[in-house]
Amino acid sequence: VQLQASGGGLVKAGESLRLSCAGSGRSASRYRAWFRQAPGQEREFVAAINWSAGYTYYGDSVKGRFTISRDKAKDTMYLQMSSLRSEDTAVYFCAAGVGTILSAIKTVSAYGYWGQGTHVTVSS
Repeated sequence: VQLQASGGGLVKAGESLRLSCAGSGRSASRYRAWFRQAPGQEREFVAAINWSAGYTYYGDSVKGRFTISRDKAKDTMYLQMSSLRSEDTAVYFCAAGVGTILSAIKTVSAYGYWGQGTHVTVSS
């Protein structure tokens, strides 16, 4: 499974941004997710999606502001980010897990495949 994240950039607080994560087209995964990592901090769970059923899950800090979605035909996952805050500034990574189970979707180790990361900077 190869993943390519894109869409990051510099935005002002309150604005929106959409990230994309394109798969290689032959990607089989049970869950895909977005994580983020700010300088000096651990990688943090943002959102996950069950690839076949479309069920979605969110971290507490982004619930109500971010929306994860996927286009199975394009093998692409999205993260629509709204009402951005300065604390959302981080490198955003997409990940895919083939055998990931629901109880582990918020953990980094549950995902075996990672994209390269895309930078999001929110200015206040």
